[in-house]
Amino acid sequence: MIKVLFFASLRARLGTAEYRLQNFSGSVDELRAHLGEQNPKWQAPLMAADIQAAVNREMASATTSVADGDEVAFFPPVTGG
Repeated sequence: MIKVLFFASLRARLGTAEYRLQNFSGSVDELRAHLGEQNPKWQAPLMAADIQAAVNREMASATTSVADGDEVAFFPPVTGG
């Protein structure tokens, strides 16, 4: 199972903080596409160019592999002050 987390304004737009997914392996971008297919209202927010991803708490690229047991987080850019 893959645990998918959504943070900040993305969580608000999707209406959930967490989603669990079974029987998936692929890249971060393939996961985004899969989630958008499963939940069409999620497609535009997840595919936005500024949405970042982390796999197992490490920043990830579009081609980073995702497999069973991973935790994937999607979030908008983070700023601080």
